[in-house]
Amino acid sequence: MSDHGVETRQFGHRARLALPLAVALKADGQAHAARTMWNCLHAWWQMMPKEKRTLANADAAIRQARQDIDFLAVLPAQAAQAVLKTYFQAWKNCWDGRADAPNFKARFRTALTVDVPQGRDLNIVRVHRRWGMANLPKIGRVRFRWTKDLPVGKHADKDNRITGARLVKDPLGWHIAFRVQSLEPVPEPHQGPETGIDVGITVPLALSDGETYGHGAWLTAREQARLLGLEQRAARRKKHRKPGERTSRRLHHTYDQIAELRAKAKRRASDWQHKTTTKIADTYGTVVVEALTITNMVKSAKGTVDQPGKNVAQKSGLNRSVSGEAWGRTVTMLTYKLARRGGTLAKVPAPNTSRRCSACGFTTPGSRETQALFVCKNPDCGWTGNADHNAARNILHLYRTGHALIPAAGRAVARRARRVKPATAR
Repeated sequence: MSDHGVETRQFGHRARLALPLAVALKADGQAHAARTMWNCLHAWWQMMPKEKRTLANADAAIRQARQDIDFLAVLPAQAAQAVLKTYFQAWKNCWDGRADAPNFKARFRTALTVDVPQGRDLNIVRVHRRWGMANLPKIGRVRFRWTKDLPVGKHADKDNRITGARLVKDPLGWHIAFRVQSLEPVPEPHQGPETGIDVGITVPLALSDGETYGHGAWLTAREQARLLGLEQRAARRKKHRKPGERTSRRLHHTYDQIAELRAKAKRRASDWQHKTTTKIADTYGTVVVEALTITNMVKSAKGTVDQPGKNVAQKSGLNRSVSGEAWGRTVTMLTYKLARRGGTLAKVPAPNTSRRCSACGFTTPGSRETQALFVCKNPDCGWTGNADHNAARNILHLYRTGHALIPAAGRAVARRARRVKPATAR
């Protein structure tokens, strides 16, 4: 951050590519070459003695691999260098306890990606209101959907520019994710009111001032019926496959159709979250949420052979509903959107926010009689109201009484258990 009230911000912007079939096949070839390069690096790493696992030796190894393996030549040299840097960074993340050890990338279970490290190679221009064009190394000129103003042409300088991009293929097709660097003024403190937010399934977001934000099903009835039919078809084909037999092309095609529908639902959910969190960040200066441990909330109730769980099917359905709401993604969006507008996001402990009466402070397990109705059991109170709004008011009360948790600087990263010891991995 500089002394002139401005700061450098880096963010990503993802746009849909419109690739003809021949160009899409070129992108597929580069992505598979990048995946093969990763696997070659991983094999080289396991084969080399610890003292020879250096960046210079790895660079020499991938240069030799590009000469020995013909189809690796379709991958641009800079993209190959990006694979090398990403692989070494993966080991650093493992040694620091932020991730598991890197492993081989399978053909059908790995997202296809290709890096374009240098932004100047893209040569981006805007064709008209809806489309732009970019140059991709060894692929050519391609069109992408223009949904956000980018610092290109006369709007680009050393402080506002595109530093690189990455091609990503998902079940909906190829996309390009731009890495953008911009110089923006430091926002003034947001003067909006404070609000607490209670997240749920029936009511996705309930605010302490009585506002609610909801949504319908992410897929239409026809799409849900088609998804069910595809899942049943995949189950039948998988049932008749012999153990150890390769998956048929028909089954892979069915899996692709299922993934396409699920990706469409995820895109619609993300769109709703973006619009909702933007409206909240524009309205409120301080937003308070619960510090939920979602991974513990969605654990299976199956139990063990000796102690089998109860209501396993109901718990599985609840877990799917919780995962489908993606509360963590909502909090992430609120965090950076509030920061851009001068607001703040705080987290408070979650216990008893649904059982405490926001009017008198009395806490009892039986006060929430139904999903939507809260009735205080305190004889001197007897307050009745919406259960979700009551929980949101309790969340805001915890913040105002000084129970906010100390936020982590930047993106919160949960440390994982070290699966591979540094002395063994290095």
